[in-house]
Amino acid sequence: MAEAETAPALNPSGLTHRETVKIVAGVLLPVFMGAMTQTIVASALPTIGDELGGKSQLSWVVTAYLLTATASVPLYGKISDIYGRRITLLAAIVIFLAGTIACAISGSMLMLILSRGLQGIGAGGLMSVPVTVLGDVATPRQRAKYYTYFAASYITAGAVGPLLGGLFAQYIHWSAIFWFNLPLGVFAFALCERLLRRLPRNERRHELDILGAVLIVLASSSFMYILNAGGSEYAWASPQIVGLSVLSTLLWAAFIVRLLRFREPLIPPGVIRNPVLRDSAMAHSFGWGAIIGLNIYLPLYLQAVVGMTPANSGLALMGFMAMVNAGALLGAQLTARLTHYKRPAIIGQGVAILATLWLAFRSAEMGVWEFQIVMALIGLGFGPTAPLTTVTVQNAVPTHQLGISLGTMAFIRGMINAMLVAAYGVVALHGLDGIDLAGQSARTAGAAALADRGNVAEAFRLVFLMAVACFLVAFVYLFRLEERPLTNERSTH
Repeated sequence: MAEAETAPALNPSGLTHRETVKIVAGVLLPVFMGAMTQTIVASALPTIGDELGGKSQLSWVVTAYLLTATASVPLYGKISDIYGRRITLLAAIVIFLAGTIACAISGSMLMLILSRGLQGIGAGGLMSVPVTVLGDVATPRQRAKYYTYFAASYITAGAVGPLLGGLFAQYIHWSAIFWFNLPLGVFAFALCERLLRRLPRNERRHELDILGAVLIVLASSSFMYILNAGGSEYAWASPQIVGLSVLSTLLWAAFIVRLLRFREPLIPPGVIRNPVLRDSAMAHSFGWGAIIGLNIYLPLYLQAVVGMTPANSGLALMGFMAMVNAGALLGAQLTARLTHYKRPAIIGQGVAILATLWLAFRSAEMGVWEFQIVMALIGLGFGPTAPLTTVTVQNAVPTHQLGISLGTMAFIRGMINAMLVAAYGVVALHGLDGIDLAGQSARTAGAAALADRGNVAEAFRLVFLMAVACFLVAFVYLFRLEERPLTNERSTH
């Protein structure tokens, strides 16, 4: 009896609390790597564009990664069910590292974009399998507590990424942002290989919807290429754009047919019909779409308009993501304590909308300290939305649909974010045409550069207004979200 009390099992797998904490801590490193690699290129984009050329294609360095990572997430969930979490996560790390090496040695923009796509395929497993592992080692009641660690890792990685990217681009070389991942990846492989041996094996047969994943990547990629090339490389009414629009429409239609007819589609239609999940996913996705878009393109703004170096532009965003983290932690506490738990998120979204409007209309004259105040308000304002939307989904679905519901929300967020990042890029990168950011800062380059600065500021004003629109969409979906009483137990039927 005494022995049982000294080593209590938390779940049917027989893991002790200490063993559970070790496993959770071990899988946080892959999550951190996948999230950091999403934003680490942000501060280095101007330098990459100047060295490899093709500035109009720079947004694809980000969106190629987001697209393949998003499309592979549902596949990793089923593969881990078939072959086990450990081998699936280790395979994802190997794919991620192969893509990382390819990125580091890229000598052209096309090679870098393709390599980022390969890296994203691995990253889909880095950010999804660990959450599935959490479901294996913790009971439903404990998952919310451990999920806080995952959220903190994700947000912290988003804050550290632009800073490291700026430092490497300015003082070493942009390729160092990829070489930096190699030792981390090797360590993560060794750590997970050892720690995940204790996981329970609950293999189940699944059909992998690989065709569905390919269709969604092709449909999204063609749509985003239309956004990038229309009006710049080709006229909107040109045969190329019209033909590609028809192709994209057919691909989207094929994807929808696949969802409706395949036995185990990439996104189960029944899950999407849940109104709480649908409203939570949309609020979650558009809110994060504004945050990720700002986090990726603000370094360009800070270098081209405010006149910062790549390193300082990354450092300036640290406070922003720290405030997102603080807002999320505060929101999680308030959600657990309040009867009307939506109010902090709704009020916060209002603050984020007003602060982003401030950023938009002051974009040409924004000083460093004013910028920090505005970004702190945006971060704190959005923060409560992240835990609220996750908790409402956990509260609204039965246990056997928890994983697939959260996976569906992650998939929707990824697809919407990829498209929004591409749309931001079309506007932001158009304003940077002909500007050499690697040469000198906009505030020390003379009258011609100051004229360019005004044009760039106008382009970024549109980017910030797009972020306002995203926050407004999130606000509407939060407002209409059904506020069901939060329970300590989850339905199993």
